[in-house]
Amino acid sequence: MKIKNILLLFALGLLFACEPKIDTFTTTSGDADFSKYVSIGNSLTAGYADGDLYKAGQEVSYPSILAKQFEAAGGGEFKQPLMYDEYGFGRRLLLDASIPGPVSAGVSPDERNFQSIAGDGPYNNMGVPGAKSFHLLVNGYGTLNPYFGRFASASTTTVLADALAQNPTFFTLWIGNNDVLAYALTGGTADSITPMPYFQGSIGTILSQLNGIGAKGAVANIPDITSIPYFSFMNTRLPYNGLVLSAEQAGQLNYAYQQFELYLASIGIPYSYGFNFVAGQNAFVIEDKSIPFPDALGVFRVRQMKAGELYLLTLPTDSLQNHGMGSVNTAGAQPLPYGIPDKYILSLTEIQSIATATNAFNGVLENYANQFGFAYVDMNSKLRAIAQGGVVSDGIPFTSAFITGNSFSLDGVHMTGKGNALAANYFIDAINAKYGSVLQHVNTRLYPGIYYYQ
Repeated sequence: MKIKNILLLFALGLLFACEPKIDTFTTTSGDADFSKYVSIGNSLTAGYADGDLYKAGQEVSYPSILAKQFEAAGGGEFKQPLMYDEYGFGRRLLLDASIPGPVSAGVSPDERNFQSIAGDGPYNNMGVPGAKSFHLLVNGYGTLNPYFGRFASASTTTVLADALAQNPTFFTLWIGNNDVLAYALTGGTADSITPMPYFQGSIGTILSQLNGIGAKGAVANIPDITSIPYFSFMNTRLPYNGLVLSAEQAGQLNYAYQQFELYLASIGIPYSYGFNFVAGQNAFVIEDKSIPFPDALGVFRVRQMKAGELYLLTLPTDSLQNHGMGSVNTAGAQPLPYGIPDKYILSLTEIQSIATATNAFNGVLENYANQFGFAYVDMNSKLRAIAQGGVVSDGIPFTSAFITGNSFSLDGVHMTGKGNALAANYFIDAINAKYGSVLQHVNTRLYPGIYYYQ
């Protein structure tokens, strides 16, 4: 009997020893103070997605997701300048799986989106779509940018002034993307990369003033443009030498360009294209405005595309397939060169200029973050990892694939709700490491990806 009792006690001991325990997660602020959080930035901060700013996108902006995590560590209210509808000024939609790409919603914007909501402010989310680094310091920027104009405290104020007026105890700053992106989005045909003195001076002013009021914060850097679908998707579908010709077609193109050379020579411009089209794959013909022809001869300024040059997401593939774009236009009385327009291509020179500026700007952001003791979020490396092989979070694969990759919305530049949740986790990692806080990751499964409308 005693042996049975001993065995019973032993079995009960094993039972209780193996009983699962639930570890409690204690959230703490560490050396940070999240009681007044203000986010500063551009469209990535505002919650812009699918080609515009709309209410549901704002509600899953990365700052709003962060603010919810801050609440458990003493964070206060986080107010956003929400739009009144789900279409903004021109949101794009994916109607159903049978349509190959997104289309405009075609819905007139709610008139209230054009009205000032400053009276209901101030607003913790100071993300302004379209803003470059120096725009945050421009007096009266709200008169130039309607996204800021609708919630600016006064017609003469600056974005930074409205942020500082709230006396934030903690901030996030993700700015600088548009300082290179605005140029890249036009294929290098419009806008320009921000000069380094402007960028350095702006970032120094912004961070020194935030440091001056005693705020702590986190600074994110600029992703490489090749990490986002707008500059990568088409290049996974169409090689630079995707002009496939029969022997007869190759001969016709060679003859056509010989005739163009003869015409140029006849008007005193001896020029050789150096084209040699062959049966099979050939490099597409693209515009190159650096070729020194008079503007009146702009249509003749073409060359063949080089390996490593990039198509933009906006490339009209129908024109390639059916109308001679990328080779010769035969629609008129006489054949003419028909290069893919500059606005749909980034040349090797343009790509290098963008990469050089991005690296230099990121050096500025990191140096100032270190100088003032702020957390630094290396978004560049994070998005590169997503683009180069993908990452998995909460069992969800994140890649840079357009539409199907979970990371990016239908404009190929801005993130989905899931992507914003992942970005929020990257901020949390940097904040915890810098300030000794214990903030919990968000579950990316709880946030939306691409919406399909039936």
